[in-house]
Amino acid sequence: MNALTTRRAAALLLALSLLPAHAQEFTATTDPARAQITLPEPAKPDLPSLILIGDSTVRNGRDDGQGKGAEGQWGWGNPIAAYLDLNKINVVNRAVGGLSSRTYRSSGHWERTKPFIKKGDWVVMQFGHNDASPVNDNSRARGVLRGTGPEKEDINNLLTGKPETVYTYGAYLRGYIAEIRAAGATPVVCSPVIRKRWEADGVKVMRAGGNFAAWAAEVAKQENVAFIDLNEWGALRYEALGKEAVEKFFPADMPQETVHTNWLGAAINAQLVIAGLIQNKVLPDAVYTRRFAPDGSDERPVVDARKVKVEAPRDPKLPSLVLIGDSTVRSGGQNGAYGWGERLAAFFDTQRINIVNNAIGGRSSRTFFTEGRWASVLEQLKPGDTLLIQFGHNDGARIGDPAGKNRGSVPGVGPEAVEDTRPDGTKEMVQSFGWYLARYINDAKAKGANAVVLSPIPHKDRWKPEQPRDFENYAAWGEQVARANGAQFIDLTMLITDAYRKVGAERVEGFFSDARTHTNDAGAVFNATQVVEGLKRLPGQPLQGFLRPAAP
Repeated sequence: MNALTTRRAAALLLALSLLPAHAQEFTATTDPARAQITLPEPAKPDLPSLILIGDSTVRNGRDDGQGKGAEGQWGWGNPIAAYLDLNKINVVNRAVGGLSSRTYRSSGHWERTKPFIKKGDWVVMQFGHNDASPVNDNSRARGVLRGTGPEKEDINNLLTGKPETVYTYGAYLRGYIAEIRAAGATPVVCSPVIRKRWEADGVKVMRAGGNFAAWAAEVAKQENVAFIDLNEWGALRYEALGKEAVEKFFPADMPQETVHTNWLGAAINAQLVIAGLIQNKVLPDAVYTRRFAPDGSDERPVVDARKVKVEAPRDPKLPSLVLIGDSTVRSGGQNGAYGWGERLAAFFDTQRINIVNNAIGGRSSRTFFTEGRWASVLEQLKPGDTLLIQFGHNDGARIGDPAGKNRGSVPGVGPEAVEDTRPDGTKEMVQSFGWYLARYINDAKAKGANAVVLSPIPHKDRWKPEQPRDFENYAAWGEQVARANGAQFIDLTMLITDAYRKVGAERVEGFFSDARTHTNDAGAVFNATQVVEGLKRLPGQPLQGFLRPAAP
């Protein structure tokens, strides 16, 4: 038996010794003033599950924001579900506020969670924020012994009135790891999320005290399990964003709060967990709906504009239908993805009109303009051409956040501008989404071309009748700008949404090359059909004479 096997066997024996004799007698937490908490179970038991255990930074209270909506306190275990395909994996957040690695077990929660862990599942644990509390008191009695060694202490628990043996932080983590493995599942260890505590310079963030982050890393390395350093990654993220921006990650009515985030802060931490799961190759690639890097940036690459030539009209003498937009208009077959613009030509008589698709992946209304792509397209426009404009998928990135890759535009249609710093240190005045659309429209009109604004295509998980419509703001802003500047507007979001509702979930599932955003060939053809339908409905039907008699 090698050293690793011996250590794992010892950890399993320790885990068994940690089991409380009468776990069912305890309440949901070791604080008797708090009520019993009902925790979620796998929504679809036949699917594999990502099970989360931890404290309030993973699941806060009853996981409802305390009735304050996004400004309430939230743990990262709630927003992480938006980044995973729930048709392929369950997200089961069984963390409990106020507990430590010790009391999650001694309160009976671990015993109630284990029956839901099956072969092929993954269990992510994050403890530490409460483990530094007193080992024995009549309040919560939740502290652990410091370190990762075999030390233990026998106490008469002042809270429960029962004898108890207390172990080190590392011993409790090893106990969970051993039992998770024994169930045929995969354990993942996280260090505690970073606190909002700044050094005196207001630039650097103080890392976790008490060495819990280091101890979590040590145990993960010794046990050969995936480790996600939320403490360090979170600190780097906060430092990149700056003190003022980080304040927005915490409840506005609790300025002294340093641990419990609001929804936005929880989403930031959830993105780091996703980054760690990806980096450690924990989950199958197919279950992710969004991918992030440790710096919080979207892991999907932005297409290098230098490698994508500006497309020219096949016959300059003919009128042209020119498309500008993002990867939902043109993906080029990358990872099986195609945009609707790549399947539009089949609907037109291309002996009488050019179809010129100059959309490029990863672009927003802002970056298509600032990178000079628009200037090259504009040179080719001439009287009688029609310009189709569809942006929005990448415009929502936060300005000033390096993870946004300098793509975000100012929300709305007004004249407001915000200064942003590029990676090279230069400054840029970022305009509103509406400003960029208006610029495209008016530049095109100045060349004698017509302009049509289209709202973004909907996501795969935002088209069902019971769900709020997708891209509501961007559709409203697009229509407002189009009307104000003499362009036409197609609510492509709702055209496709209505069409999805008619064909049903099974067919829609087959339209996508990834979990949420990009369509495959069949989806591109389907969406192109809706674009054509939208063009037919425009007043005056400006392109009707160029359409083929029958759909392909």
